[in-house]
Amino acid sequence: MSFNCYKDIIEEGDTVILYINPQAMYAIQALSIIENRKGEKVENIMQTKYGALKISSLFGKRFGSKVNLSNGWAYVLYPTPELWTQTLPHRTQIIYTPDIGLIMFMLELKPGSIVVESGTGSGSLTHAMAFRVKPSGHIYTYDFHEQRAEQAQKEFKSHGLSDIVTSQCRDVCQNGFSDEVVGKADAVFLDLPHPHLVVPFAIKALKSTGGGRICTFSPCIEQVMRTCQVLKDHGFIQLTTIECLEKEYQVLNRTVTTFTGIRQLPSTDSQSQNAAAEESAGPAEKKFVACVPSACPRGHTGYLTTATYLMENPLSRRSDTEGENKCEN
Repeated sequence: MSFNCYKDIIEEGDTVILYINPQAMYAIQALSIIENRKGEKVENIMQTKYGALKISSLFGKRFGSKVNLSNGWAYVLYPTPELWTQTLPHRTQIIYTPDIGLIMFMLELKPGSIVVESGTGSGSLTHAMAFRVKPSGHIYTYDFHEQRAEQAQKEFKSHGLSDIVTSQCRDVCQNGFSDEVVGKADAVFLDLPHPHLVVPFAIKALKSTGGGRICTFSPCIEQVMRTCQVLKDHGFIQLTTIECLEKEYQVLNRTVTTFTGIRQLPSTDSQSQNAAAEESAGPAEKKFVACVPSACPRGHTGYLTTATYLMENPLSRRSDTEGENKCEN
């Protein structure tokens, strides 16, 4: 099947999102027969907490349909990058949708953009960027771990993204990016332990006519400091580091107790005694609507550092001129 173009009917081999509730979603491959751990061919039956589901029963159903389980029901949804992020098999720690949206915004991605990514991992961000740059754009993604790179490549092919995504096993910290991306990229994204080592290679990958944007994802502020210094030294401008934190607010009905009057202190004055006799009518309840923040908001994921590189940047030209003068001397 293809994530790239929608279809209505589930067929064998398709990737399907089984939605039970927001906390129970699963990405399954619609295969009627699978191999068990002993290597035997058996019928593909998925076990859930609401009962068993025969995968073959999904064939011919429309995406979005409701399917019955032994003790409940579920929905079969068409896979999207957002649903895939929530259900994909984790080979590494992944980047989630709030950070993904911010990354694509800060890299200024659009249909037709050429993106170089280092740190493929589980492919969460890669799927989202592929949808953003299609149909004429391309993603070149690298991972130093051979098995992860091979598995990601299989997923991209299975999901119909081979024309948009090129996945390679390569240690970019040591060897840089492949020659096919030199001078072509509109944007570079780095999710690495040492992103500062790749900055010189990123400059070579950015378009030779105008430059482009770079974004790094770093969980530690020390990585950010080191990367920012290297970016400045290499002539990058508009350096920005931000953190995406999510706080959920709930709209709730609240009730408070109010008082319509105050009891007066005893007094010998007759006028005061009359006033004191007018006691409060008693407590009353007042209802109102309030926005209440979540008691446990989602915490830190990582720091996003972005910068712009312009080939005509005066600082870049000055650095090149200084280098030429040193060579002449």
